[in-house]
Amino acid sequence: MLGLKLPTDPRWVNIVEKNIEEILTDHAFCEQKATSTAISLIVSFPEYTDLVKEMIELVKEEMSHFKMVHDLILERGWTLGRDRKDDYVLQLIKFFPKGGSRTTQLVHRLLYAALIEARSCERFRLLSEELQDKQLAKFYKKLMISEASHYTMFLGFARQYGELNDVNTKWQELLDYEAKIMKNLGKSETVHG
Repeated sequence: MLGLKLPTDPRWVNIVEKNIEEILTDHAFCEQKATSTAISLIVSFPEYTDLVKEMIELVKEEMSHFKMVHDLILERGWTLGRDRKDDYVLQLIKFFPKGGSRTTQLVHRLLYAALIEARSCERFRLLSEELQDKQLAKFYKKLMISEASHYTMFLGFARQYGELNDVNTKWQELLDYEAKIMKNLGKSETVHG
């Protein structure tokens, strides 16, 4: 369903289990960044009313996810650690050239967002199925469903605003590029790493 070209090695969950505090901190900041992305789309493209409406709802949802993760961190007696760079996202956003029309820029940002949500969904599925910590497994199953709807929403908007064949071609090329990035990741207890 997600179209990812390179699935995550299930052994990644073993890395995560060795440092649950780290994955929860990273996850909390991923939710904050998703919120920021939605706000940025509103600020940058206010004339796309249907997108703005969806992004308003997404901001609320992503901040509620942040609170849920933060609450889990506090329940376990930890505090939210510091944010760190997301190598996955930093590499991913190099794919499309800068510039182009406003519509092209919007489509590229929507495709990036769709792919990030798809990879998060895939990772959350693995966590929900493989984690020994049943509370966390249940938590990630719930979030996996949410991430899947975000992925389809962003991809749908890209296809709505861009020329369909062009968007579909770019999407496949981006998926191929992302698979190359993923070959070097999956070795750390981060959502995308």
